[in-house]
Amino acid sequence: MKKIFYILLLFSSILQAKVIEVGTNKPIKSIQKAIVLAKVGDTVLVHKGHYKEGNIIINKRIVFIGKNYPILDGQKKYEVLSIKADGVIVRGFKVIKSGYATLEDPCGIKVYNKNNVVIQNNILDDNFFGIYIQNGANCIVKNNKVSAYGKEEQRIGNGIHCWKSDRLQIISNTISGHRDGIYFEFVTNSTIKGNFSTKNIRYGLHFMFSNDDAYISNVFKNNGAGVAVMFTRRVKMVNNHFEENWGDAAYGLFLKEISDSFIIGNKFAKNTSGIHMEGTSRILVQKNSFEANGWGMKIQASCMDNEIQNNNFVGNTFDISTNGSLVLNTFNGNYWDKYEGYDLDKNGVGDVPFHPLSLFSVITENNPSAMLLFRSFMITLLDKSEKILPSITPDNFIDKKPLMHSLPL
Repeated sequence: MKKIFYILLLFSSILQAKVIEVGTNKPIKSIQKAIVLAKVGDTVLVHKGHYKEGNIIINKRIVFIGKNYPILDGQKKYEVLSIKADGVIVRGFKVIKSGYATLEDPCGIKVYNKNNVVIQNNILDDNFFGIYIQNGANCIVKNNKVSAYGKEEQRIGNGIHCWKSDRLQIISNTISGHRDGIYFEFVTNSTIKGNFSTKNIRYGLHFMFSNDDAYISNVFKNNGAGVAVMFTRRVKMVNNHFEENWGDAAYGLFLKEISDSFIIGNKFAKNTSGIHMEGTSRILVQKNSFEANGWGMKIQASCMDNEIQNNNFVGNTFDISTNGSLVLNTFNGNYWDKYEGYDLDKNGVGDVPFHPLSLFSVITENNPSAMLLFRSFMITLLDKSEKILPSITPDNFIDKKPLMHSLPL
């Protein structure tokens, strides 16, 4: 009986909800006034126009919709749109020119400690922070275009910034020109899917202390570095593209102090390093493609119990590099284009184990200037000799079942 009562109450509120229109040729010309007049459940429909109303605050559950992308302009002075109620929907606006400040973190759109907020199909341009979710839950950020024009990371915020939140969905957004494209800190049980993050100053995506999250089918291209995942457990990284992240300390994916995670079905192409691992444990790296990177993977001596299996390593300058002699990780069943072994029984697996760690990669790890000798005849000769009779590289740093043909990933 109580359930029926709540259903009837919900239908009653829907029937009573009204639409309040805002526009230059409408009786109500101010967004702020329309929000004051609106009641819980109402829709505020804003028609095309250029609105300079300072900081617009939504403090009740309403649907806030723009028609033909009306412009909300912060004039470089104000946070543009502040959401301070549960269940708010924001859709169809162009939000521009928020204030710039390092202490207050003004944003294009910011959610303050609220749940079930939807921010969808908006354009955010030239804001300090784009979209910011602070201590939220069950919020959706979908199909937004978030652009900025930062030159120095200290003078620009993040495109989509999420802090101390749970069960977020960050889906199909395009982010460029910010410090980090997407930033998670203390965010749990959330999904980042189908986003395109490019030309951000620092990272395309940055994880910090964020457990039990997944990022799936995103593209991180031409950022200062692709993705950094730090101090985190149980992360699923599936079917992403890490491309053209070049620089002295750049990488497609940087892992630091993470554990019990999956890296499956991703493509790492044309990065300084495809994956750089420090202090990682129990990571499964499987069915990934490493193509035309400086280093396919850098696995530091602090890493242990990681499994690297069924991946393709093609056209990398160095497939694998490390800074120690202790072998605590497993390579098994990968395809290496540098493998020169044979397969007499024709089962598709090389009969001779492969040593993916080249002598020269070990030398350059400790002496970067040695790269001047790369491709010299002497270095080539030393590398081939090392693979036959390991002396400097660990003799158990091997793939026991190297594949003769690349996997169809």
